[in-house]
Amino acid sequence: MTTTAFLEKVYAGFLGMNIGIRLGAPVEPTLWTSERIERFYGDIHSYVKDFKNFAADDDVNGPVYFLRALNDGALGRSLTPSDVAQAWLNYSREEVGMFWWGGYGVSTEHTAFLNLLHGMEAPASGSIQTNGKTLSEQIGAQIFIDTWGFIFPGDPKRASEYARIAASVSHDGEGLQGAAFIAGCIAQAFICDDIQDIVGVGLSLLDGDSTYAKVVRSVRDFYAQNPDDWRTCLCYLQQEWGYDRYPGVCHIIPNAGVCIMALLYGKSFARGVEIATMAGWDTDCNAGNVGSILGVAGGLPMLPDHYRNPIGDVIVLSGISGYLNILDVPTYVKQLCKLSFQVRNLEIPQDLDIQEGVIDFDFSLPGSTHGFRLSETHGFVLRNEGDALALLYDRKVRPQLTRLFYKPFYRRFDFDDERYMPVFSPTIYAGQTVSMSLRFEKFSGESITLSPYVRNTSTQEVIMFDSFVVWDEEHRDVTFTIDKGHPKLSGAMIDEVGLLFEANSPSKNRDFGVVFLERFAVSGKPDYTIDLAQQQKEFASITPFSHNHGSWDLVKNENGTTQMEVMALDHGEACTGNYFAKDVRVEGSATVHRGSSALISVRVQGARRGYYAGFHKGQLGIFKHENGLFFPLVSKSFACELELTYSLTFEAKGTKLHVSVGGGQTLSVEDSSFTHGMVGYAVYEGGRVGFGSLSVKEMEEQT
Repeated sequence: MTTTAFLEKVYAGFLGMNIGIRLGAPVEPTLWTSERIERFYGDIHSYVKDFKNFAADDDVNGPVYFLRALNDGALGRSLTPSDVAQAWLNYSREEVGMFWWGGYGVSTEHTAFLNLLHGMEAPASGSIQTNGKTLSEQIGAQIFIDTWGFIFPGDPKRASEYARIAASVSHDGEGLQGAAFIAGCIAQAFICDDIQDIVGVGLSLLDGDSTYAKVVRSVRDFYAQNPDDWRTCLCYLQQEWGYDRYPGVCHIIPNAGVCIMALLYGKSFARGVEIATMAGWDTDCNAGNVGSILGVAGGLPMLPDHYRNPIGDVIVLSGISGYLNILDVPTYVKQLCKLSFQVRNLEIPQDLDIQEGVIDFDFSLPGSTHGFRLSETHGFVLRNEGDALALLYDRKVRPQLTRLFYKPFYRRFDFDDERYMPVFSPTIYAGQTVSMSLRFEKFSGESITLSPYVRNTSTQEVIMFDSFVVWDEEHRDVTFTIDKGHPKLSGAMIDEVGLLFEANSPSKNRDFGVVFLERFAVSGKPDYTIDLAQQQKEFASITPFSHNHGSWDLVKNENGTTQMEVMALDHGEACTGNYFAKDVRVEGSATVHRGSSALISVRVQGARRGYYAGFHKGQLGIFKHENGLFFPLVSKSFACELELTYSLTFEAKGTKLHVSVGGGQTLSVEDSSFTHGMVGYAVYEGGRVGFGSLSVKEMEEQT
């Protein structure tokens, strides 16, 4: 298989998974029986609900975030359950987002997380001995597993082995059978598009006497005798393999039956995810797994536009990093393919050797848009034309316009609901330089005006940079730097970056043509301030922060200055910024009202790793959090006065860490554990602290 073919199949599989999730999610609750779905939606052939943007879902959170165990140290050696367990603990905000926090002993994932948090090792954390058979055999084992199949193309045995290891953090028994089956089917789909063969290979990976193997064989046998009507098969499943026979909130076995039924009767991608949705039970999980398998098997041509286009090449997540929560699909699938080459000890092709945290879009994948969209679509069309994103403007006159833009930041008003409580930190900041390569084709008209711009998310004001008129030229490279000191931008976040298109011609000679965006890239180091007076509380967090523990709110102090206040019993954290920021200086302030912990942070990689500086338990110090242990790297006695505002500056440069308080007290130390991460504030004991606006300047790395 060529690199291009592999990349496009991963792209199709990942899109297919998310199409299935989006299709099934509106009818996921158990109150939506198959009878009710048929009554109100009939024979489904399209999405049953429109979304401004589809909010986060656990069925994509898990596959993306838990695979990061590989990024975090599991490459170059055998994967262990402990590796994946650390990803669970590190990327989840406790009881917010990621997966269903239904309670200990009720939600399998919540139970496993708390087991891990209280010191239990994986796989004991998910074992039948620990949690009982019912809890350990719920559906989560197979819904978080798709990406393990994507990285082992044509190697179902190894895909199933890794899937079992990953799933063992939270599941056991039939759950592990399901993980092996789904991942193995996905891996086999890279080299075979025959559904019977794919299911057969998946079955060969199972323990022969397992209930999962029995339901696979049972549905396959029923299909052989009744190949024409999937609803007859559904009745059979409901009678012989239904929820009444398998206890718990969402058992894996009935849903396994639905997946096999949807694969065999669906045959094509669209019909497969539609059947998985119409069947009821865990509709988004089943349609997601089926979408992965059939997406890989059929490839991009099998994904209908009416299902693919609303995805828009952007997936929203709800992990602990607001930066990672904005996922550009074409970039991510390239990263998946790179991981695949790494984990298989193969040489990485040059076009896949990309770095995380870099925005460089070339629109080379078929149909890719990298999340670009239009503010006005009447008379404007946006489509991929193979080597560029094409904006067709159809007979426009002065002053008709549209904005062509990428969204580096999302707000609550961008969504219809609050599924899984996503939070965001921008992917583009002041101080950075935006580059665009443009090409033009004119059919009629006199000229058009294009204005590079960004949008202030607080005021919704469009801020333009160096507009230019296009007459008859064919190419132009556009570059502009986002000025931190711009009076209409200072202290605010950016939620659009792109081009403002304006028609210039009169009605007798209308503008008709195409603007091609061949490349969009962002370079340079962010240099920005988060002015808390311009922020809002959304998704139970303060923009643009992600919070883990503690109660956070925006308050004004006695001087009228807006602070971000935390009240915590033992820990409260606020993270923001580029997850891959390396050398960085952050400046902020803290006013301690109660307690003795007030910290500013750099290189925070999640809930389990990072550097902190400031006050803690009578000490001024630089502290390190590593896998649940919080300890000083260097410290000295310091009596932090209550109700006094202290300025804090924390700098990380190479292995050197330096903190200063109010320009007076300073401390320095060296440590090489963490090379990158987010910035923010934290308290590591009970108390109440008001934190001030935060300035962040990333620096060129030392050589």
